Amino acid sequence: MIDRRNFLTLAGVAAGSTLILPTASLAEVDISPDAVFHDPVAPAIGNPDGDITLVEYFDYQCPYCKSNHPVVEKVTREDGNLRVVMKDWPIFGAPSVYASQLVLGAQSMGKYKEGLEALMATEGKLSNDLIDKTLSGAGVDPDKAMAGYKANRKKIDALLSRNDAQAVAIGLRGTPAYIVGRDVYPGAVDADTLRKAISDARKA
Repeated sequence: MIDRRNFLTLAGVAAGSTLILPTASLAEVDISPDAVFHDPVAPAIGNPDGDITLVEYFDYQCPYCKSNHPVVEKVTREDGNLRVVMKDWPIFGAPSVYASQLVLGAQSMGKYKEGLEALMATEGKLSNDLIDKTLSGAGVDPDKAMAGYKANRKKIDALLSRNDAQAVAIGLRGTPAYIVGRDVYPGAVDADTLRKAISDARKA
């Protein structure tokens, strides 16, 4: 865990910093709590009215994202009052981008959760063909999902760009990465760590 009283203050640092990142200036990236926890385009699972939000930056080809997904689901179900914001950060290449496009496009069909769960249950690297077959098997038509992406391309592409810029500005080095309250948890985390993070955020 990166202990950041830091995280909330990073919003202030970003607003006035002249540090240059490889892809953007920190001054150009909004990593305020509202921007990170409440992006209106980023899909949320769990309790939409939950009192605590867990943010996850993930990639559908990341083995640790996939192996840790059941842990996130378990804690979300147990808690009942947790909102989980899924931030696609497709850093493992073209198939990752394609997977994000299709699953985000599937929102227009009301099939986001089905797409998310199906791809998170895959093993190893993905190809476009495997992505299509996996989604089809979960009842998500890849052609309709792509049509949903194309119909909302400007909005979805902007979301993916924001997610990337935020991840870099926050200092994330890879996926998965979780944010709860003021703390950033890089890498896979166990259920007890998540439970404690959520409990601590409620007390803050």
